[in-house]
Amino acid sequence: MKRGVISIAAALAMAALAVPAEAKTFRFAFQGDLNALDPYALNETFTLGTIGNAMEGLVTRDKDLKIVPALAERWEIVEPTRWRFHLRKGVKFHSGEDFTADDVLFSLERALSPESNIRTRFAAKLKAEKVDAHTVDFVLAVPNPILHAEWDSWFMMSKSWAEANGALKVQSKSNQLSPFALKANGTGPFIVESHEPGVKTIFKPNPNWWGKPEHNLTQVVFQTIKSDATRVAALLSGEVDMIDPVPVQDIPRVQASANTVVLTGPELRTIFLNMDQARDELLYSDVKGKNPFKDARVRKAFYQAIDIDAIQKRIMRGHAAPTALLIYPPLFSRSAEFKRHPYDPATAKKLLAEAGYPNGFALEMDCPNDRYVNDEAICQAVVAMLARIGIKAKLNAMPKARYFDKVGAPQKYDSSFNLLGWTASSLDGLNILRSVAGCRDADGKGATANFGGYCNPVVDELAGAIAVENDVQKRDLMLAKAFHHIHDEVGMIPLHQQALSWGVSKKVSMVQRADNRILFYWVRMQ
Repeated sequence: MKRGVISIAAALAMAALAVPAEAKTFRFAFQGDLNALDPYALNETFTLGTIGNAMEGLVTRDKDLKIVPALAERWEIVEPTRWRFHLRKGVKFHSGEDFTADDVLFSLERALSPESNIRTRFAAKLKAEKVDAHTVDFVLAVPNPILHAEWDSWFMMSKSWAEANGALKVQSKSNQLSPFALKANGTGPFIVESHEPGVKTIFKPNPNWWGKPEHNLTQVVFQTIKSDATRVAALLSGEVDMIDPVPVQDIPRVQASANTVVLTGPELRTIFLNMDQARDELLYSDVKGKNPFKDARVRKAFYQAIDIDAIQKRIMRGHAAPTALLIYPPLFSRSAEFKRHPYDPATAKKLLAEAGYPNGFALEMDCPNDRYVNDEAICQAVVAMLARIGIKAKLNAMPKARYFDKVGAPQKYDSSFNLLGWTASSLDGLNILRSVAGCRDADGKGATANFGGYCNPVVDELAGAIAVENDVQKRDLMLAKAFHHIHDEVGMIPLHQQALSWGVSKKVSMVQRADNRILFYWVRMQ
């Protein structure tokens, strides 16, 4: 009898050791899916931000978005065209491999491959050279003062793991995932325990992480909740601890709850519209034999048909700032020079008539319905506004996984008119010129996120000069010239910078950065 009691007591003691007394599970929900865990497959803030809890780059950004060391302990410019990175020693990937210079060289080669969606994060003709097992030189064709400004989400991959798991090539489509794309073998503070694309992803802390954890979590559970009402209800009931975003119409209700708070703040992301200017004939329009968007008068007519104040007040309920620029204005010293083309339907109709479309025309508009704040509602409003000037736009709203494949490189920019949001990940205007406003071909070589095919060689020439200019005033002058070209030609139609709105349990403290990345390693729970 005593032996049985002792055995039971021992079993209970072992169970107590196996389950932490202070288990802290952080549950959060986003409106869109997390699909491929390949860090080079989709250049999207939510995807990269979530993967960034498990994978790391040579550098990272702190709570104030300042670049700080990560897998590189330090770096130096040894020559104007040679940067040397000294790698952190003793770091292991989650599957046990040592992190070395070979992984950096492999990661660069993979990130620059034709299938990669993050190619624009790297300087032209960039090469990597192994100095020793923990030192890498990056060699440039010309000097680049902000070489590493976008490398906080260029995550390192294990060369040997990629070889063993068939991951040498980047996952090309988000709806046909390879087995390796369901895994994330990084060096970061959290390990992906399981991943069900579009449903749920479970993370656990990495006990062998090289850094010093600031969180107190024992598990993180992410789930997709597409419905606004269901997402808010899950937060208010305590089913989840955090949601992104809080629908603007529900911000007062979430704020008024005794158990939740709304974290708000400015976001770096700009929401804008793309028009297919690359094809000789639009794919989805009743205009045959020519492309209306090749005429700047048509593009400006679309711009001036949009009542941005109505969108700001009625759709966004004040939680957005109308803009004339594709970059968050405080990031650019000369932003005050730019003013929106005025809302003027009469002028818009006149411009259409001058361009040869007095009765307007029909086309299709593609829009995500689970990516940005009120994205589908914004598109619906744009469709209604365009109808007033004779443009009959049919709206195709879809989940972001299908959307980015369709309007982006995987399906060769299969769109005539679409909505996009973009954050300058380098916090610099050059990112806009390289990623969304630079020239590209039909296969996406060039500016991979240019979903409208806008192309002005002068803008590309300016981007090349900006990339090697160290004088801040000269850089900003050239950036202003490039942005004026885009503005005057209506290369895109900027709408607004949306505001951040996270719903958070009062039992949770977390850091809200302006780049809208949800980073578990700064989350603490009561």
